[in-house]
This record gives sequence, C-alpha cells and structure tokens, in this order.
Amino acid sequence: MDDYKSPRISEELGSLSAGNAAERNPLSGGYVGTVLSAIDGVDVETLARGYGTPLFVFSERTIRAQARAMRTAFKSRYETTQFFWSFKTNGLNAVCQVFKSEGWGAEIVSKYEYDKARALGFDGREIIFNGPYKDDQAIETALREGAMIQIDNWDDMARVERTAEGLGGRHKVGIRVWFATSRGPTWSKFGFGLASGEALRAATHIARHPNLTLHTLHAHIGTYMLDPEAYRVATQSLLGLRDQIEADTSGRVACLNLGGGFPSRSLLHGMTGPADLHVPPIDRYAEAITSELNRLPKARRPILRLETGRHLIDEAGYLVTTVVSIKDAQAALMSDPSGLTALRIKELTLHGHPPKASYVLDAGINLLYTAAWFAISASPARNTDAMPEPARLVGDLCMEIDVIREEVQLPRLNLGDRLTLWPVGAYNLGQSMQFIHLRPAVVLLDLQGGVHVIRRQEELADMTGAEQMPAYLAGRGDD
Repeated sequence: MDDYKSPRISEELGSLSAGNAAERNPLSGGYVGTVLSAIDGVDVETLARGYGTPLFVFSERTIRAQARAMRTAFKSRYETTQFFWSFKTNGLNAVCQVFKSEGWGAEIVSKYEYDKARALGFDGREIIFNGPYKDDQAIETALREGAMIQIDNWDDMARVERTAEGLGGRHKVGIRVWFATSRGPTWSKFGFGLASGEALRAATHIARHPNLTLHTLHAHIGTYMLDPEAYRVATQSLLGLRDQIEADTSGRVACLNLGGGFPSRSLLHGMTGPADLHVPPIDRYAEAITSELNRLPKARRPILRLETGRHLIDEAGYLVTTVVSIKDAQAALMSDPSGLTALRIKELTLHGHPPKASYVLDAGINLLYTAAWFAISASPARNTDAMPEPARLVGDLCMEIDVIREEVQLPRLNLGDRLTLWPVGAYNLGQSMQFIHLRPAVVLLDLQGGVHVIRRQEELADMTGAEQMPAYLAGRGDD
C-alpha cells in the first residue's frame, strides 16, 4: 500500500472558508428575509401614508446609474455610439427628461409619442421614428423636422416617398430588417426580410429615389435577449447587407442601429435566482456588438445607434402596495377541521400543491402587465423573525385571472402590511388601464432623497372628460 494517499476534501465542496457550511446550506446561519423598508433612503411606510397605495415609485439615482453604465460600456469600446430612449417603455415626462439630460435622443413609434418628444424639447434631429404604420401628417412633420424615419414595409415606403416628393429636397431615412440569429425567437412581423433579398431590394429602391438617402440599417431582434452572441450575429448580418448595398449602389450606409432588447434583472416564471445566473452584464452585449464593428478599418466604421428601454428603467421602478385581505387556508383548516379533505382536494386539483395563504393586494394586473411573464419579487416593509412559506399574491380585481404571483416565499403577513413589488419600471405604467380602479399616483425620488409627484392619482373627471352623453339619454323623462 505504498501508493496509498489519504483522502482530502476537494474544491468541489466549496472554498473551505469559515463560512463554507453556508455555501452548501443557505439556512445554516439563520433566515434573512428580503425586507425593503426604504427606497433610496426614503421610508416605504412614509411614502404609503403620504401618497396612498398602490403607489408607483421611480428612483432617479437608478435611472442615471443604468444610463451611465451603459454609456460607458459602449463608448469605451466604440466612441461613435449614440443612444435613444424608448418612449413606449415608459413615457412619463419626468423619466424622459432624465434621459434627455443624460444625452439620450428619443425613439418613438406614433404621432402621439412624436408630439410628446417635441413638447419635451427633443429636436426633430434627435428623434428616431419607428413602427409599422405612420400616417401622412406624422411623416410630413418628421421629414420637415429632420427626424430619422425607419421604414418598416412597402406601404410605409410608399407613404414616405409620396410625402418626400411633395416636400422636395433630400431626406435621410432608414429601413428595418429582420432575420434569424439562431439564438432566440425570430421576429418577422416588422421590417424587410434579409434572407429573401427583400431588404436589399428596399435599399436599392431608396438609393434610386431622387428625394431619399439611405442613412440607417435597423434591426431589433427581440426583447429580454439573454444571449449577447445574438447581437454579434445581428451585427454581422447588417454589415453583410451594408456591403451588398455598397456593391450594388456604390453608396455606403452611414449608420447601423441594433435596436434594444437588452434584459433587466428580472426573472421569467420558472427561473430560479439570483438574476446574475441568467442575465449577463451590459458589457458582454457591448463587446459582442463593438468587437465586430472594430474589425473594420476606421474609415469604414459606421455610426452605432441603440434604442434601449427595459434595461434602463425596469429596476428603477417599484410598486408599493397594501395587504387588504388574507385568505388563509391553514387557519381555515384549524378552525374547521371538517373542511380539511375538501380544501386539500381543491387546492391539489387546481394548483398542484397543498393549501397556502393568499394575500389580496390593492393592486392587480391592471397595473402589472408584465406579471404574465416575469416573476416580480415582493418584499415586506417590516422585519419579521418568521420563516418564509409559500403564498399566493392576488389583486383586488373581480377577475379570477388577477394573479400577480402564483407562488412566492414570504413570511406571515398581517392585514395592512406594505408589500413592495419590483422591478416594475418597464411597460407596466404605459400599458396600465382603468379597469375597475383609476390609476394611482407616481412619485420620483431625486438624488437627494426628495419626493416629487410626477403623475397625480387619477380622478373620475380624467375618465369621463372625453365621454359625451347623447341628448336623448341626458333627460330623465316622465315615463
């Protein structure tokens, strides 16, 4: 047995640090709850009492930090990068103004958003106009003011051509292109197909038009894209099309627009955290895109444009809610043991798990559009020693589908407890609706911790102001 070696603990079991047991057993040192008692130093309970719940809260500090981190990630690698804020992701005036102050342009998809951007002080030349349909009036305004219209389809092309001919002169435009990256779903609803040659035909068509100049090739490959390499493929695809266009027309396209789709630190239903396991840092996306552009000789490198939404704003948004009712299955069983069998059968049949508490919040899916896809986290505002247990979060709408989280781990909550949902900054407010309830107030926390109402709570007149009553229904009559 001369070759015998004593056993040793391998690195597979951990670092063997003083806390190595905790690496293998998260509860070995006791449970630490995910309490959120303050947002940017502002007390959640104070916010709830001062402005009511539900209450949307946005952190200016987080918005600016996300914007600056993204700018550094790209411009440190590729100086000629330009950034545009996606109005559809969150069109609050104050939010858009923060991005404007950070040097962002505006990316819009409708006349309403165009007018909003201009009213906020964005110059026409700072606006990118996307979308599958743009009416003649919107196209004329955009061309007159130097906005970048990115043409989506042949009917869109015809409207832009007709308007440009009526205005005279030359106008810079872009085209949207779609293609498969083999690294995620293919978005084929928007733009001209690359593989079929349609995008090249659209580009050469513009090159022959006396009133149009092709300035930009645009691709938006998807949303919540978790694979940075998809953007490398997209960049290569647009560069290949750019070379084809130059060979056919002798004109070099000045700009590539890679759209957006960069993820926030959200988790889809079914994912297990933490988010770092699934969501790559923005630097990896920047490297995938810019490394391809930097392969080109400097004289041939295009302007890079990005139209970002979710990645910049989602984590800056919170929704403070209140527990307004508790449907406690376990307590019901203790008070009425005779219902044990029936209740268990119902729970197991409908949901596949034993009975658990349902917390009814004063906010529902009318305010949380993204709850259908994302497992929005929920944090109580008060500390508790109670261990977490499975619970269901539901809204107060008169709809069976009003479920925010089918299952979430929470300590036992009481009636009136505050629960903060996060991240909810992207798409939820813009796609919220006045179903059963009017929409709540929105506050912005500034860099010094000041609280500013940036959208007041809606009133009945906000809903009924646009309605008109037919004269024959306005009077009561005698019969």
